[in-house]
Amino acid sequence: MFSISPVPKRYAWGSKTRLQDLFSLPANGEPLAEMWFSGHEESPSEVALGPGVHVPLPHAIRNAPGMMVGPTCSERFGPVLPYLFKVISARIPLSMQVHPVGFQARAGFNAENVAGIPLNSPLRSFKDVNEKSEMVVALTSFQASVGFAPRAFALRNLHAVDHPLTRRMEHALGGHPRHHEHLEAADFSEADSRMPLASVVWPTSYMRTFRAFHAAITADGDQAAGLLQALVHARGSVASTKSRMAFDYAIAAARAFPDDASVLTLLMMNPISLDEGGSVFIPAGTPHAYIQGTGAEIMTNSDNVLRAGMTVKHRDIDNLLQCLNCASAGPIDPSDARLGTFVMRDIVLYRPPVDEFMLAYGHVDGARRPWPILDRMVQRYGRLADYVRATRQPLPHRGPRVVLCTEGRVLCDSERDSRVLAAGEAVFVPAGEGRLSVDAVQATKKPEDSSGSFIVASTPF
Repeated sequence: MFSISPVPKRYAWGSKTRLQDLFSLPANGEPLAEMWFSGHEESPSEVALGPGVHVPLPHAIRNAPGMMVGPTCSERFGPVLPYLFKVISARIPLSMQVHPVGFQARAGFNAENVAGIPLNSPLRSFKDVNEKSEMVVALTSFQASVGFAPRAFALRNLHAVDHPLTRRMEHALGGHPRHHEHLEAADFSEADSRMPLASVVWPTSYMRTFRAFHAAITADGDQAAGLLQALVHARGSVASTKSRMAFDYAIAAARAFPDDASVLTLLMMNPISLDEGGSVFIPAGTPHAYIQGTGAEIMTNSDNVLRAGMTVKHRDIDNLLQCLNCASAGPIDPSDARLGTFVMRDIVLYRPPVDEFMLAYGHVDGARRPWPILDRMVQRYGRLADYVRATRQPLPHRGPRVVLCTEGRVLCDSERDSRVLAAGEAVFVPAGEGRLSVDAVQATKKPEDSSGSFIVASTPF
């Protein structure tokens, strides 16, 4: 196994203390948003192959793909790490965004190449040709808005806000006009002209959602005037817990981006709040925004992001609208047993319905003290979790893995090597090193030295 160095990403929305504490970095007041454990060509991590020998991970993989990622992974994805693993920490809400599916990523990447936009340009949307789906596992309390909620929920939220733009969005969704306003269907002709070709077979509900979303993300600063006050006032009138959560997220976003009407899209979406160990899977095309919190994030090996608002970065509204999934559906929890999770004595596996990646979040303790996260899993999933919690399922052992210690110390063992990791330290475990286990470090005089928590990023095979 090889030590791997994360690549820091210092975006404005990042935490000023959380990642600095985890990775033992100086807290100088500057935000640190993400730490990448990456095989992506544009931001590769370095691995230590020997004393004084540090090389970019993609280079190491290309030189020995059979050893580093294994024959199965190489045959399926090529000589690359098929996932991108990050630890992220959001202090304020970040962008309303969508990730492209495969054919859209390829078309966008090639179009930007033809246009001569450099890969490192801030105006670049497509950094590679890969479809991008992602998953987050909360390491602290983590809030987000993911996917479109049912139409009735969106209408109820928008109706509570006394503002011209929310009235327009409500009308776009097919709600009844308020204050005797009569908006003609032609008002949405611009939105209709920007629908993707697939819209010719869309149900009416998709078209309505698209028009309402379009109204918010294309509104200018003048149209956003007074939104924060209107949202705060409306928050006092909503009754359901879910609606109050949606308003809280929209208000937080409006305070961070006071002239940005795209914050209203959060009233149309599913608000979620994850406790530590909670998770959500976000397929390509799904609109989403992270609000606050720290989590382990894993995705296909892609940096393709299409932003619509709530950001100081480049907005690519045209391409985002072409990729937007307008279906209403609840958030996907990859820790649900129906998706193949195994809750074990000290570890939870998160296996979403993709071939490129999965995560494991675990805890070791030489004193065998209980891990509260597993108790929550038992309460959530009942007898199923209780039945399998004592079953020791092996971690994936035929693909490339990254092991990160997130708290305390852990002992990482493969068939060829062994390493003790402290919080913030990580190793890349090649496929050729076979089976992997993570255990407690032998107890010392201090009981706390025998406990620790860890994340394992891997392929699901």
